[in-house]
Amino acid sequence: MSEQFDLIVIGAGSGGVAASRRAAAHGARVLIAEADRVGGTCVIRGCVPKKLMMYAAGYAQALQEASGYGWTDVSGRFEMSRWADAKAREIDRLEGIYRKMLADGGVELALGRARLLAPDTVDIDGRTLRAGRILIATGGAPAHDALPGLELAMTSNDVLNLREVPKSLLVIGGGYIAMEFASILAGLGSKVTVAYRATHPLRGFDTDLRTRLAQALEARGITLAAGVGLKALQRGESGFALQRADGSVLTADAALNATGRRPNTAGLGLEEAGVRLTAGGAVAVDADSRSSAPGIWAIGDVTDRVNLTPVAIAEGRAFADTEFGGRHVRVDHRTVASAVFTDPPIATVGLSEADAMKLGPVDVYEADFRPMKTAFAGSDARSYMKLVVDGLSERVLGIHMIGADAPEIVQSLAVAMTCGATKRDFDRTLAVHPTAAEEFVLMRQPSRSVGPVSSPIN
Repeated sequence: MSEQFDLIVIGAGSGGVAASRRAAAHGARVLIAEADRVGGTCVIRGCVPKKLMMYAAGYAQALQEASGYGWTDVSGRFEMSRWADAKAREIDRLEGIYRKMLADGGVELALGRARLLAPDTVDIDGRTLRAGRILIATGGAPAHDALPGLELAMTSNDVLNLREVPKSLLVIGGGYIAMEFASILAGLGSKVTVAYRATHPLRGFDTDLRTRLAQALEARGITLAAGVGLKALQRGESGFALQRADGSVLTADAALNATGRRPNTAGLGLEEAGVRLTAGGAVAVDADSRSSAPGIWAIGDVTDRVNLTPVAIAEGRAFADTEFGGRHVRVDHRTVASAVFTDPPIATVGLSEADAMKLGPVDVYEADFRPMKTAFAGSDARSYMKLVVDGLSERVLGIHMIGADAPEIVQSLAVAMTCGATKRDFDRTLAVHPTAAEEFVLMRQPSRSVGPVSSPIN
């Protein structure tokens, strides 16, 4: 006999946990299934441990800057194994918090692999359960199909479990995962080469950020092998060799596959239950996260919309509020802030200059400077800030920054942009001095005015 629930959530990552707790708070009887550890990619093998590794790498530069501020005999040696042990303890602690949140919220946790038997029926390792609503929140995983031999390389999961820093590292890919780990491992002492097909890294980000990041990474000793197609990865006794389309070969002791991620939809019985998948294997959903099968919804990276943890959480809560809370809630995916935790970090919200130009005339405001903190220590590092403004209404359409503290600064400015701030609102905001963030409210004249070229009148 099957057990009955109001909601079964498959996947106990950030989105699934948020949805299950919110639904339970509305009075639903909820079960959440997880085949691995509670907390999902972000907590266990993604955002959290990655940023802890980024903090570790940042101390190398801080030690170098200390002498410029009068400190003497400042030095150190990084021990990856000590960091790994501390990271493992922290992830265990966070997983415990997630489990406690589920228990305190009245959500039943079932550890095991779930599979749909029907649109309202789930099997979890031989246990049959039924629910009026089923939510898929299984996230994504590293892809291995970009070129032959890629399965031989480490993934981001493996890098976060390293106990020694590789002497040399070949990073394959030009997206944010590739750039973040290239920056981090270089900061920890590895000689890093990044290989990708495009001319600039971070496709989809504003061009000015992409070019400046490339320059900054090269200035830090990272080799960017860009603009050439990749053919195959091979592994030998001496390490890895990447064959490129021009006949050149890149070698390193270790290799990282950072070519992208794929939705975790295999083996869930989705298509048999009538759930339509996209060409990329994601669950196709509408604006309310409904799949094509009645009674089945999906949120987060498994839908391949905006693959960020806060978005998955918002989608999960919107689903629960709509289905169990008596009010229709939708997530606005148009204005979502994001960050790339490189050195220097990038943060952005809204439209790039190129995308804004497609909509009409645009005024671009910029600031490019050496931050006080690093300049005093003799560094040539720079920060760059950019406002993309509607040339007709003066509404701010995009905010972009590369430089120290960019994620923290842009997070705050995202509030203003979500509220529809105009350039005039920025101008009448008094600066906090001396800060880097004040430059965003001190840009008085546009560096350029651009827009679509109008067709000639015949």
